[in-house]
Amino acid sequence: MNRGERRRLGMILVVCVAVISGALAASAEDALPTLSVAASDQTLRLSVELPKDAKVDTAVKAWQLVEVDHPGAKTPAELTVATAEDGSVDQGRLQLIAAVAPRPGADSPRRFRLQPAEKPVEDAFRLEDINETSLKLSEAAAPVFVYNHGTITDETVPEKDPRRSRSCYVHPLWGIGGEVLTDDFPRDHYHHHGLFWAWPHVEVDAKKYDLWLDRGIKQRFVGWIQKQAGPVSAVLAVENGWFVDEKKVMTERVWLRSFKAEGDSRVLDVEIVIIPEDKPVTLRGAAGKGYGGLCVRYAVEKGKRPTITVPGGIIKEDLANAPLAWCDMTGQFSSDETRSGATIFVSPNHPAYPPAFLTRHYGPICVGHPGSEAKTFPPGVPVRLNYCIWIHKDAVDLERLEKQYDAYKAASAAEWK
Repeated sequence: MNRGERRRLGMILVVCVAVISGALAASAEDALPTLSVAASDQTLRLSVELPKDAKVDTAVKAWQLVEVDHPGAKTPAELTVATAEDGSVDQGRLQLIAAVAPRPGADSPRRFRLQPAEKPVEDAFRLEDINETSLKLSEAAAPVFVYNHGTITDETVPEKDPRRSRSCYVHPLWGIGGEVLTDDFPRDHYHHHGLFWAWPHVEVDAKKYDLWLDRGIKQRFVGWIQKQAGPVSAVLAVENGWFVDEKKVMTERVWLRSFKAEGDSRVLDVEIVIIPEDKPVTLRGAAGKGYGGLCVRYAVEKGKRPTITVPGGIIKEDLANAPLAWCDMTGQFSSDETRSGATIFVSPNHPAYPPAFLTRHYGPICVGHPGSEAKTFPPGVPVRLNYCIWIHKDAVDLERLEKQYDAYKAASAAEWK
């Protein structure tokens, strides 16, 4: 075979390899189901498990969603670990994270395929240790939140007060403009602390404790489950325990997923999984009030009354044991006259939906589960509580809040077909 023949053969082989590779890639893409997403005039922040039999190249770092009927509509996406039923990492599955912007004229449902992106995308988030007790999440130069996994102590609280120290909570939680939305160790209620979750009545083996006031039982950090800062979102997952002295009576796993800020808002998904250890655990909220579970203590300054909005509109009087799908607090959290706030959205998959809320204009908004009626949870059975914190600039009206909640529900309903 002369040199010319070898060259022609080499070119043929190159073409054949390219054709075969393209065919394989196409067939692999076709093998993946499409993601069906409801049409919406709001951005849908998706956090969806890939199908169990989905085959993706985990070496690929940059992904995108391409709309089947409108291939020019491309959405950056990323893959992260999926959450198992017990709040640990599901070793056999991956989670798709994406923020799908609205497309004018789109009909429901919109169909997307997951594909490798044409070019890599820089990470938007950064996780950094502030010290040995706290981990900070930032988006570019903007702070998002601090997770306090170690013990935080306020020396101004009386030394014998059990509320002097605490751990396992989010504070500060920042607004879009860099304002701090949450309070910690407020003078009116030392035990309130940023974005936290606790129950005032905990019973184990016929003995009663108060996790709300840290009487006889405390939350303690056990270990990290996941830390990931990507181009679309940041994922922080942690395992804690509820301890009576040195005995762990409850495993607690928490997943925090922060999406990139878009315009005047940001979404933080919160998933709490609690699992009683070797004994049943009975939980009950405060009598007549219902609080016991997720709580946000907003940093409301005295004399600067905030606006609280629920599905029925703005409320003037505080509520207790009120079944609600969501609740927003908007106030003046910065040094100027600017108003901003955050909404607690409850997942439709939440047990006993909609749960009981407690609202207080001086700062706390609390979600109660199981509420004022006691409920006993058997050992080893996970209880999953899902929420979304929608952080926004400026004051928002009822119509926009309703649209955002509809978008949250629509995103949670996305499915592979």
